[in-house]
Amino acid sequence: MIRLIGYFFGVGVALALLAAGGVALYITNLAKDLPDYEVLAKYEPPVTTRVHASDGALMAEFARQRRLYLPIQAIPDRVKAAFLSAEDKNFYTHPGIDIEGVGRAVLVAMKGGPTQGGSTITQQVAKNFLLTNEQTMERKVKEAVLSFRIEQAYSKDRILELYLNEIFFGLGSYGIAGAALTYFDKSVNELTVADAAYLAALPKGPTNYHPFRHTERALERRNWVIDQMVENGYVSREEGDKAKATDLGVKPRRGGTYIFAGEYFTEEVRRQIIAKYGEDTLYEGGLSVRTTLDPTMQRMARGALQHGLIKYDTLRGYRGPVTSIDVAGDWGKPLGEVKGLDDVPEWQLAVVLKAGKDGLTVGLKPGREVSGDLKAERNEGFVSAADMKWAMRHVANGKRVTAKSPADVVGPGDVVFVEPKGGDTKNLILRQPPQIEGGMVAMDPHTGRVLAMVGGFSYSNSVFNRATQAMRQPGSSFKPILYAAALDNGYTPASVVMDGPISIKVGNSVWEPKNYGGGSGGPSTLRTGIEKSRNLMTVRLANDMGMELVAEYAERFGVYDKMAPHISNSLGSGETTVMRMVSAYSVMANGGKSIKPSLIDRVQDRYGRTIFRHEERTCENCNAQQWDNQPEPTIIDNSEQVLDPMTAYQITSMMEGVIQRGTATTIAELGRPLAGKTGTTNDERDAWFVGYSPDLVVGLYMGYDNPRPMGKGATGSGLSAPIFKEFMAEALKDTPIVDFRVPEGMKLIAIDRKTGMRAAEGQQGTIMEAFKPGTGPADSYWVIGMDESGAEQSRETISPSANRAITSGAGGLY
Repeated sequence: MIRLIGYFFGVGVALALLAAGGVALYITNLAKDLPDYEVLAKYEPPVTTRVHASDGALMAEFARQRRLYLPIQAIPDRVKAAFLSAEDKNFYTHPGIDIEGVGRAVLVAMKGGPTQGGSTITQQVAKNFLLTNEQTMERKVKEAVLSFRIEQAYSKDRILELYLNEIFFGLGSYGIAGAALTYFDKSVNELTVADAAYLAALPKGPTNYHPFRHTERALERRNWVIDQMVENGYVSREEGDKAKATDLGVKPRRGGTYIFAGEYFTEEVRRQIIAKYGEDTLYEGGLSVRTTLDPTMQRMARGALQHGLIKYDTLRGYRGPVTSIDVAGDWGKPLGEVKGLDDVPEWQLAVVLKAGKDGLTVGLKPGREVSGDLKAERNEGFVSAADMKWAMRHVANGKRVTAKSPADVVGPGDVVFVEPKGGDTKNLILRQPPQIEGGMVAMDPHTGRVLAMVGGFSYSNSVFNRATQAMRQPGSSFKPILYAAALDNGYTPASVVMDGPISIKVGNSVWEPKNYGGGSGGPSTLRTGIEKSRNLMTVRLANDMGMELVAEYAERFGVYDKMAPHISNSLGSGETTVMRMVSAYSVMANGGKSIKPSLIDRVQDRYGRTIFRHEERTCENCNAQQWDNQPEPTIIDNSEQVLDPMTAYQITSMMEGVIQRGTATTIAELGRPLAGKTGTTNDERDAWFVGYSPDLVVGLYMGYDNPRPMGKGATGSGLSAPIFKEFMAEALKDTPIVDFRVPEGMKLIAIDRKTGMRAAEGQQGTIMEAFKPGTGPADSYWVIGMDESGAEQSRETISPSANRAITSGAGGLY
């Protein structure tokens, strides 16, 4: 009997050893195909790129997985405690697999308790990083083997760090830092015990514990995690009860652009980052981008341009409602589905409920809960007849008619835009998105930093950036570049040019440019030509010095990459952008230095290393350890000098005259030194103004996206200059009044405004004019464009390409 027992025992041991050997062989074979766990040492997860304004305010985030990577040392103990309690309380003691935890999870599940899961944090790291999600025994065995290996190769803190930064939390967020922002709009350090417990509940099933769709279930799971934290000794019972008594407190952070009115700027930065570093780096590289945008100035620019566009548009009457819906029943839901203008928050969508001679009763578009669902309540407001007076002139059946009553303009069911009057949400003003568009840029002329940029009325309505992408004729705003070329090459502000009819033969045709409004002023100084924007003088001056020289300066200033030397281009008929024109004027504003316009100050990689910096100037003595009577720190500007500083001052002084006496006198009301130039193209298709103070350059244009006449009198003087004025009034309000810098050696001499010759003491009609050393007023009267007999001269142009440019229409009327 004993022998028989011994026999069976021997057989059992042999079978056990055989089975163990088989299992070992099975595991060994599986282990051969396991991925290399050492990749975890070099792991760089996709991380969110963040874009900031110049003051540090967050503008936007770009990511395929919204994640901010945090080292384990930066994660608070209460947050780690929440995840350890929810997922793996024995994490710091087990070797990678928790047998006790597996058994406990099975028992709880059999009793119908909350799901606890048997996988350790190490196993989840193995699965998430190195394996697939297939539910097979083979994958579970691989997971266990990898877990043992990971535990031997890495510290517990490193494993926990990988886990907390990798897991998915729902609502598009990955990693604990991203989840804290997404769910609570907080940094990880700001999370409460209750917040941390809720986030720790999510990895098991973010959809199952959605804060708005499954609130009760989410609360139950969160409270269970809090109880586990108490049981494990991480928080006291009192702290746990207090945390359980709170609601979820979820406050989702909105995505997209965070700085109001900066959408066009943000999109331009996004395009530039992709062009420089690639799309993957933008969406996964965790870059930190510090831009040049000044949020306050950006809001000012947006407001000024929008006011100008609305003013022009309302004078042309009402074009009709956005759409129409049925108001017989519940109108809130269909109104809520109509797309509004998200980036014009002052405006709301509304539906007309009643229309009468006194005005309109409207229902306002319902707001949305934080969950994204439409709110149930519906508010009403009133638009008085006086607050929609502009709309009485409206378009009906393709014709413009004048209505006698608001009811003749819109009726019940029509969806319209309204704006609260003076902040009163019940008293409203009727609005409509303008058809006219425009672009605007504000720049620091000394560094090229773009402080504000507006690409149109509404980014929600059109993403096309008219400040950087729209190619338009600059019209007479190009003239200062031409006059600067003349001043840099022997002419003076007092040089006299004939402002009279000129004929230029082109092939078999003759081009006869005109001044805006017709007429001519006879012999006039260059200053007068700029101040009054004389086309005839400009063409004659360009003819006298040659268009090749003008083209060279236009390219040197960055207006064009390559400018054809056609005489028509002297009047700004070549197409360029607002950004390029503002950059060109910056050369004149900063004393003749070339600048590189930039929207980005600095780019850092995920580790904080600077990989791009716009600032190229150097600073001597800035890094001294102590004061030892050394020279004061000085910034060395290595920018190329593309214009004589004295020429820059001369053209600036002449453009001051545009504001004091010329085509933009409305701006003179600001009472501070400003220079600038209006511009209007053929048939009033575009209206420009570009101008500057000593330290700020601003340029803009207005026009239809498909160019067409804006109407007689729609000039840069009447449309764009007032926008510039509104912006500058706000932007410079709290800054000291500073004069333009006069270069050393420049002479100021009194001259006769008409003849350009030296004025006698006490003579009327004089002006102080700036001259370079070795130059001065002419000793004898000489008019460019007249021969010795007094007859007007002209030059023949026979280039076929010039003929095409001229006959297609030259810009630069005013």
